[in-house]
Amino acid sequence: MTVHQLNELLLVCSLVLLVAVAAVRISSRSGLPSLLLYLGIGVAIGQDGIGNVAFDNAELTQVIGYAALVVILAEGGLGTKWKEIKPALPAAVVLSTVGVAVSVGITAAGAHYLVGLDWRQALIIGAVVSSTDAAAVFSVLRKVPLPSRVTGVLEAESGFNDAPVVILVVAFSTAGPVDHWYLLIAEIALELAIGVAVGLIVGFLGAYGLKHIALPASGLYPIAVMAIAVVAYAAGAMAHGSGFLAVYLASMVLGNAKLPHAPANRGFAEGLGWIAQIGMFVLLGLLVTPHELGHDFWPAVVIGLVLTVVARPMEVLVSLLPFRIPWQEQALMSWAGLRGAVPIILATIPMVSKIEGSERIFNIVFVLVVVYTLVQGPTLPWLAKALKLGDSTETADLGVESAPLERLRGHLLSVAIPESSRMHGVEVAELRLPAGAAVTLVVREDASFVPGPATVLRHGDELLVVATDPVRDATERRLRAVGQGGKLAGWLGTGGATAASEPTAMGRFHLPGSDRRKKTSG
Repeated sequence: MTVHQLNELLLVCSLVLLVAVAAVRISSRSGLPSLLLYLGIGVAIGQDGIGNVAFDNAELTQVIGYAALVVILAEGGLGTKWKEIKPALPAAVVLSTVGVAVSVGITAAGAHYLVGLDWRQALIIGAVVSSTDAAAVFSVLRKVPLPSRVTGVLEAESGFNDAPVVILVVAFSTAGPVDHWYLLIAEIALELAIGVAVGLIVGFLGAYGLKHIALPASGLYPIAVMAIAVVAYAAGAMAHGSGFLAVYLASMVLGNAKLPHAPANRGFAEGLGWIAQIGMFVLLGLLVTPHELGHDFWPAVVIGLVLTVVARPMEVLVSLLPFRIPWQEQALMSWAGLRGAVPIILATIPMVSKIEGSERIFNIVFVLVVVYTLVQGPTLPWLAKALKLGDSTETADLGVESAPLERLRGHLLSVAIPESSRMHGVEVAELRLPAGAAVTLVVREDASFVPGPATVLRHGDELLVVATDPVRDATERRLRAVGQGGKLAGWLGTGGATAASEPTAMGRFHLPGSDRRKKTSG
């Protein structure tokens, strides 16, 4: 490649990125997941579009797709709050294992008996389309306040079900006929177990290291976090486990570990995630040949119908039966099984393995994802409101982030008070923070000031709270408790700081080792 060719490539890629960024605005207004617009950009510059770019390298697409998935799963794991998914974890795990098996079986049967595919092709399609995408669901439900149980199950399911689905697709694509299903099940269980172990070990070791090693520049922390996530994927895959499960779990551990510069870490990962999504979908749009899709349109519609109205509802019903989840929530989760990037990427595996009919499998999956995203996406908000699941009265949690003061052995907690927080109207003294913690600054609209004990906090305020190492976690628990229960938190059953940890010198807190020069440090 010459410098001139590099310049042309950079120009084209940057223009595609700008168009894709602008497309997000259209996506947010139309209620459609942005993946459709990104795929459209790829199709438009492909061999049947205005760009007339011929691209048929399935192996390169698969490699880039895998790399993009690692970044996307890392970004998703960093943004997953353990507090929100913990109650939904058992249901999500069953959905991601037993539910996937139910979905694969029913969808494969429909593809075989209704469309006429042989069993191998039918099983590959059944496995490929069993992976859900919570990002696609939340992109169309962002304005609908759903119960935390629904969002927790959908988010955890999308993070966990990629691993067994990938294992099944690879097994069906690279092996011969499955004679002993129990061996396949044992292999899947082993790979998942290795992925879990590697992900947790790498995640906890990485979090421990980042907490105890002060890096010289704040910009190094996001790089280190993403590097640790990639290490988890590579180590899990090289240990013959599920690398995708490993990277998701490691990232979730890192995201919940109260690491230094957590907002910057998530912002960096989110930016990389957007780049990965855009590049991946545009490349997948380039790989497809639109004039070949007509022959496979109706088979895709039939298989998608079986998946949407039979397989997914049965998957949810069977998996969630022991958990006594209301039928309204089950109905929404059944309809919210949107497919995203993973199915189209996995459809390249049989192409790389030279499976007979692999091009048809890819076309069917591509059409299925596009058509049913167009159908399900715009109707999800309506269904949520029709089922009366869009009227959540849950109190919004506070946004608390930590920036460490390594030399001072303290922490700066940045606290944002949202509209629905019960911290509104509470005086600073009524926070009853532990000894060793104090509110040092209040930012209100365009002004900032040092509060006194009688300062009344309001919606929209941002607080700067200084806490020493020993009481950092207790301070956060107390702040969240007041945000949920108001100034009487602790007496009315809401958790928080204990009476023994109440401050004795509110407003006179002084960090060890601080001096006048530290007053201007941020």
